[in-house]
Amino acid sequence: MWCHCRMVYLPMSYIYGKRFVGPITPTIISLRKELYIVPYQEVDWNKARNQCAKEDLYYPHPLVQDILWASLHNVIEPILGHWPGNKLREKALCTVMQHVHYEDENTRYICIGPVNKVLNMLCCWIEDPNSEAFKLHIPRIFDYLWIAEDGMKMQGYNGSQLWDTCFAVQAIISTNLGEEYGLTLRKAHQFIKNSQVLEDCPGDLKFWYRHISKGGWPFSTADNGWTTSDCTAEGLKAVLLLSKLPLETVGEPLDMEQLFDAVNVILSLQNADGGFATYELTRSYRWFELINPAETFGDIVIDYPYVECTSAAIQALTSFKKLYPEHRRHEIENCISKAAKFIEDIQAPDGSWYGSWGVCFTYGGWFGIKGLIAAGNTYSNCPCIRKACDYLLSKELASGGWGESYLSCQNKVYTNLPEDKPHNVNTAWAMLALIDAGQVKLETNPNPLHRAARILINSQMKNGDFPQEEIMGVFNKNCMISYSAYRNIFPIWALGEYRSRVLHSS
Repeated sequence: MWCHCRMVYLPMSYIYGKRFVGPITPTIISLRKELYIVPYQEVDWNKARNQCAKEDLYYPHPLVQDILWASLHNVIEPILGHWPGNKLREKALCTVMQHVHYEDENTRYICIGPVNKVLNMLCCWIEDPNSEAFKLHIPRIFDYLWIAEDGMKMQGYNGSQLWDTCFAVQAIISTNLGEEYGLTLRKAHQFIKNSQVLEDCPGDLKFWYRHISKGGWPFSTADNGWTTSDCTAEGLKAVLLLSKLPLETVGEPLDMEQLFDAVNVILSLQNADGGFATYELTRSYRWFELINPAETFGDIVIDYPYVECTSAAIQALTSFKKLYPEHRRHEIENCISKAAKFIEDIQAPDGSWYGSWGVCFTYGGWFGIKGLIAAGNTYSNCPCIRKACDYLLSKELASGGWGESYLSCQNKVYTNLPEDKPHNVNTAWAMLALIDAGQVKLETNPNPLHRAARILINSQMKNGDFPQEEIMGVFNKNCMISYSAYRNIFPIWALGEYRSRVLHSS
């Protein structure tokens, strides 16, 4: 089971198994009146189990779930509620709390995400309201909270600090202005080095269902501790790029053994089909999605391989191989070859790749092309790259640039923004893909890139910032994420590559 999925249902199972009900305070009574459309005491919970607001219903549960949940409720639950079945439940609840505490301790009480954070905290309170574990949870609530223009928000993670920093480093370096922004790069370099996870989680990793993490990078901060394939790859790419710059500008490079540890994590995460999932290997079967109980999200039950993660791994290993050609050379070459084959195999007939972590086909196209190029393919010798470029060019707007709606993610069909409006981030992704593919060198018409660059240049504000536009992040098909730093990172990156590889080359 995918770690985000199991880490949410783990504490939920404890709360349900304990039949926990908090004190009925005036606040609780007020919330019940606000949240339910009928009086709380009149809710038919057997009926409510299978209801979902049409606005939230993305994955309608199949008949097998109706049968399964009804069987659990009507047959298994009465057995577990009485002796001797309740003894089995007590033992299971103790095991669940072991895993809850393990997750808390190995994430410094941040947890993998906000949902299991608050549920784990509640489990600790149910177990013992005066426990040290519950007290350690409280100050880490603030890692998730922030005040927006319209009130308090809770983030979908404890931030994207490492992810954004690695992209920002690559964007700045692409401009050839590294010396001018040396202090920024030095600070970023230090943050990336400090964010690398230096030890595996303790104990028997198989018992705790955890993958190795020593040498990897997390999405946010070292405290979070959950390393991912693409964050490790982007972290490795960033430190390798920085190692080529003067020490007096960016500081000391990462220790060589720590680079080797990062490579080890990446190699360990490749699946048999050549693809890379997010946090762990793909451990189970796609048909498990039949028991996905979260009607709001798609593809949450197992950790699927993705074009983005696979491409990032190829890019990082290729960059590493250039600097350390003899380290695990055969393993790395074999990994890159299998990963490139995976990217080719999952390309759609129209030349696109579905992007699972950004909106959507422009994002997937950027990673797909970049991965195949990093693996040694070119526009001239690889039909997949040519098809991908043709696909992206077919989506260019009449006004220039690209603008893709979040509806692409939900419906899995490329959808323009309303009124065919261009979007700076989509435009930057498409530019980076086409430039990396060498399309401008092989086709006689570079005008799409010129038009796209003009879109980006003309949208920059007087203070240097780029405007915040429509949402560009996504997870599990149906939940959008705001990456506020993207609006600056990717236009800078695209214009940097455009200036050095298109304008100067012409």
